[in-house]
Amino acid sequence: MGRRLCPGLGPFIAGALSFVAVEAVVDAKPIQKATWGEVDGKLVDLYTLTNNNGLIAKVTNYGALVVELQVPDRDGRLGDVVLGYDKLADYLEKTPYFGATVGRVGNRIANAQFELAGKTYKLAANNAPHSLHGGARGWDKVVWDAQAIETPRGPALKLTYVSKDGEEGYPGTVTAVTTYTLTDKNELAIEEAATTDKTTIVNIVHHSYFNLHGGTEGDVLDHVLTMFADRYTPGMPPDGKVVAVAGTPFDFRKPKPIGKDLTAAGSPGMGAPAGYDNNWVVNGSPDKLRPVARFEEPKSGRVMTVTSNQPGVQFYAGLFLDGSTKGKGRVHNQYTGLCFEPQKFPNAINVPAWKKQMILKPGQTYRNTMIYGFTIQKKS
Repeated sequence: MGRRLCPGLGPFIAGALSFVAVEAVVDAKPIQKATWGEVDGKLVDLYTLTNNNGLIAKVTNYGALVVELQVPDRDGRLGDVVLGYDKLADYLEKTPYFGATVGRVGNRIANAQFELAGKTYKLAANNAPHSLHGGARGWDKVVWDAQAIETPRGPALKLTYVSKDGEEGYPGTVTAVTTYTLTDKNELAIEEAATTDKTTIVNIVHHSYFNLHGGTEGDVLDHVLTMFADRYTPGMPPDGKVVAVAGTPFDFRKPKPIGKDLTAAGSPGMGAPAGYDNNWVVNGSPDKLRPVARFEEPKSGRVMTVTSNQPGVQFYAGLFLDGSTKGKGRVHNQYTGLCFEPQKFPNAINVPAWKKQMILKPGQTYRNTMIYGFTIQKKS
């Protein structure tokens, strides 16, 4: 496919939400591939996906990471709305999971151990005393096999990784597939799937840090969040308690700036400063695709909606970013990016009422679908 114009990013959601024209011409194939480096003797490539409206996503097969995501503001100017680095070497040196596909189990497992079928499995306590995001070398630190695909929805990248039995202490050989599709509805659709040859636990999490300012300045405290969740699970990691959000700083059922109740929220634990790093219980059937949240950045007009089929979602407001890393022209200071991670409940395997959420058996397929949709809010 050759030269493609970016006409209007035509209406996606009726009413106040509509797209404006991107003042650009895309002279590129919908999927481009470039060599980005080498890890463990394997080539690492960077794939650029461009949809029919001119939105751009860059994804690498190292860690199945989203490196860049360009979406327009209300004036049609593209801006990169995810934090990250310019070079592969920076991801290898130090990264707080920028853009990562996190597995085999995202989030925390209390005391770095769990029991399954009468056997106790001990994991790396890389977030002492707990295990975090798959252990010392989770799926964000390995090279995946990649296949570029042009689909009716838009350009896609299918990534596959085989996690061997015993890797990072987990039982069973798991075949994981992550598929990114940059749809012509201006969505980044992420579909996770996994199968196993032995009973194990799986909770694959996507860990992009979003900042809808789309530049190198500004934090996320002015982003206005609406969350479709009446309850949350306090603690890091949670221990089974489920609390109503009503009357607490965790109530985002009506639109509210993230910074409004940040201090009142206190610390989620583990030595964190004040802010949000918690799991919310998403309203509705826990295995059905349904609305999770809506973010709006008033200055740019960018709006991000989140849809998922998971029971919970981790909202992390970048508490641990401390200015020690820098990439793509931005210093990563506290609160400069937020993560919104549809998931099984953290530490579910150690909570009897939640345990079944995380168990995957032979013959079953784990599926986690996340859709990050982008629209524009007109000025009132």
